[in-house]
Amino acid sequence: MKATGLLAGVGQFAERESLLPDLRRALRTTAAFMPPLILSHFGLLAGPVVFAAIAAQNVALIDLRGPYRVRIQLLLAKAVILAGATWLGCTAAGSLAGAVLATALIALSMGLWRHLSTDYGPSMATASALLFLIALAAPPAAAAPAVLSALGGALWGVAVQASLWPFRSQHPLRQAAAESWIALGDLFAAMSLEDGRDSATRHRAITDQEANVRTTIDRNTALLAASGPSSKLQQRLDALNLTAARLSTRGIVFNSVLESLQLQPDFRRLAPTVQPVLTSLTNTSRTVALAIVSRQPAQLATAEVRLQRLANLIQVLQARITVHAGGSAVANELVDLLRQLAEPLPVLLQQVRATMDRAAERGAFSLELFDLDAWSMRPFASVLNFSLRPDLALVRFTARLAVLMMLGVAVFEYWAIPRGYWLPLTIVVVLQPDYGSTRLRAAQRLLGTLVGGTVATLLLWLKLPAPVLLAAIAVTTFGFSYYVRKNYAVAVFYITLLIVLLTEATGTLTIHFTIDRLVATLAGGTLAMLAALLFWPVWEWQRFPSFLAAALRSNRDYLRLLRERLATGGAYDPAAITAKRRAEAANGAVFASLQRMAGDPKHQQDSLAQAAALANGNQRLTRALTTMALHLTPGVPLFHPEAGRFGQLTGEALEALALRIESKDPVSPPLAPLLTALENFQAPQVESTAIDGVSQRNQWVFGQMSRAALELSAMLLAASPPPGQPEQKPA
Repeated sequence: MKATGLLAGVGQFAERESLLPDLRRALRTTAAFMPPLILSHFGLLAGPVVFAAIAAQNVALIDLRGPYRVRIQLLLAKAVILAGATWLGCTAAGSLAGAVLATALIALSMGLWRHLSTDYGPSMATASALLFLIALAAPPAAAAPAVLSALGGALWGVAVQASLWPFRSQHPLRQAAAESWIALGDLFAAMSLEDGRDSATRHRAITDQEANVRTTIDRNTALLAASGPSSKLQQRLDALNLTAARLSTRGIVFNSVLESLQLQPDFRRLAPTVQPVLTSLTNTSRTVALAIVSRQPAQLATAEVRLQRLANLIQVLQARITVHAGGSAVANELVDLLRQLAEPLPVLLQQVRATMDRAAERGAFSLELFDLDAWSMRPFASVLNFSLRPDLALVRFTARLAVLMMLGVAVFEYWAIPRGYWLPLTIVVVLQPDYGSTRLRAAQRLLGTLVGGTVATLLLWLKLPAPVLLAAIAVTTFGFSYYVRKNYAVAVFYITLLIVLLTEATGTLTIHFTIDRLVATLAGGTLAMLAALLFWPVWEWQRFPSFLAAALRSNRDYLRLLRERLATGGAYDPAAITAKRRAEAANGAVFASLQRMAGDPKHQQDSLAQAAALANGNQRLTRALTTMALHLTPGVPLFHPEAGRFGQLTGEALEALALRIESKDPVSPPLAPLLTALENFQAPQVESTAIDGVSQRNQWVFGQMSRAALELSAMLLAASPPPGQPEQKPA
C-alpha cells in the first residue's frame, strides 16, 4: 500500500512539474554540465575542464522561446561571449592594472547585454562575469586551453538545448490559453471604426473573427480538459480561457448594439470616443496572451496598467453615451454592456498573476504602452533592443557595477586573497538595478552561502570517493537549476555547494576555507547595499510628480499653439514642430522616471498604476494633438466657438492636473467640475454634405478634439479621489 501511494505521489509530482519549466530546466542543465566532468575523470578530456562545465551549464540554463533560427543565433552568440570573457580573464591574470581595466570592460559589457535583452541579458552578464573572474583568479597560464575548454563546453550546451526542440518547442497548455486571448484581440481589432472599411467589409471581418474566436476557445477548452489529471496551473489556465470566452460573448453583443446606435444621427459625436476603447480592448487582450506565454514580470506589470486604463476609458465612455445619446433604449443598453465588459477586469489581473511563477519579481522595466499588432504576439519578438539610447537607470546601474567590481578585483589581486574572486562575484550576483531587489538578494545570498559553504566544507572534510563526489556535483547542479526561478536562497545554497565541490575538491582544507568565503560574501553584499543607497539618495516617487507636471504643461503649451494656428490659418511650422518635440521629450522623461520607480521597493512605489495610467493618457493626448497639427492648412482658418471652448477647457484641465500632482493634495484643486464639463463637451459637427478638402479636414480635427477630451477625462478620473471620498475639502 505504501509503495502504491508513493508511486501515485511521484506520478502526481511528475504530472504537475511537466507543466512548469523548472524540472525540464534542471534535467537539461545537469545533462549539459556533467559529461565534461565525467570524461575528465576517466582521462578522456584534458585541460581546465571547469570552464567547459560552467559554460555548458550556463548555455543550457536559458529558457528559450521563439523561432529556432533566432534561438540558435542567441546560443551561438553566448558561446562566443563566454569564450571571450575567459580569454580576457586569462590574459589579465597576474597584472593588477590589467585585471582592473579588464574588469571595467566586463562590467560595461554586462550593461550592454542587459540593454540588448531584458529577458536573456542578465544571465549572459552573470555567466560571462563568472568565467572571467575564475580565469582571473587562476594561476597565470596560456589562455588557449581555457578558451577552447569554455568554447567547447558552450557548444555542447547548444547541442543539448537543440536536441530537445523537436520534442517540446513551447509549453502546450500556456500556448493554448494564449491563443484564446490572441483570437479575442483579433476580434476586437476587427471591430475598429477607423481603418477605412465600409460597413459590409467590417461586418464580414467581425463575422470571420467571431467564428475564429469561438473555434479557438472551444478547441483550447477541450485541450485543457483532456491534458490529464487536473492541476492548479491547468485550472488557472482554464479560468483564463473561460474569461476570454465571456469577454468574447459580451464583445459580440456590444458590437451588435453599437451597430444599431450607428444609425442614429448622434453617433457621429460618439464615434471618435468609442475607438480608443476598442483599441484598448485589443491591446489588453494581446498583452494578456503575451504574459501567459512569456511568464515575464514586465508583461504582468504592463497588463496591470492596461487594465486600469481600459477600466477608466469604459467609465468615461459610459458617461459620454449617457450625455450625448439622449437616454434612448439603445444607448442605455450599450451603457449596460460596457458595464458587463468591465466586470471581469478586476479579477483578470489576479488570474494572470496566478499562472506566473515570477509574478513577485520587480525590476526597472518600462511601463510605456505600445499598440500591439498581431505579428508581435511571438514571445521572442521584443527580445532584442537595438536602441542607441540606453535607459538612464541602466547606465547608473552599469557605472555602479563597474566601480564595485573594479574595487573588488583590486582588493583580491593586490593582497592575493585566496578565493578572493568571491568578493566581486558576490557583487555581480547581489547588485540589482533597484535597491529593493539588491537588499533582498543580499540577504538571500548571505543565507545561502553560509549554509552551503558549511555543508560543502563538511563534505570535503569527509574525503568522498570520486564517484560519490561526481554524484554530489550532479545533485547540486540539478538543485540550483530547479530552484533558480522558484527560491533564490535555496538556489544559492546549491550553487555554493557546486562551486566549492567543483573548484576546491583537490585543495588543502583548513578552517580558513569557510571563513574566507563567508567574509568575501559579507563584504560583497555590504558593498552592493551601500552602493544602492548612494545611487538612490532620493526615491523616484519624490521626483516623478515634477516630471509628469512638466509633461502636462508641455501638452498645454502645445495645445495653446495649435489653437492659435487653427484660428488664424497657420501652418505646421518650426514653432509647432518644436512644441511637439518638447511634449514628446517630456513624455520620454516621464516614462524614464516611471521605469525607475518600478524598480524601487514596493513601499516606495507611490500609486504606481495610477501614475502609469496618467503618463500613458498624457502621451496619447500628445498623439491626438499631433494628428490635429498635421491637418493645419495654411491660409484656411478653423474658427468655431466650441473649438475655442475645447482649447480653453483642455488647457484648464491640464493645468489643474499639474497643480494637483505637484501638490500631492488628493482634493485640491477640484477636478469634478472639469470632468463634468469635458463629459458634456460636444465637438463641432461638419454640417455640409459636400465632400471637399476643407470639410474633411475640419471633420478630422473635430474628431481628434473628441478623442483628446476622452483621454483627458480618463486622466481626470484617474487622478480623482476613490469613490466615497469627497472631492471638495470641507469648509
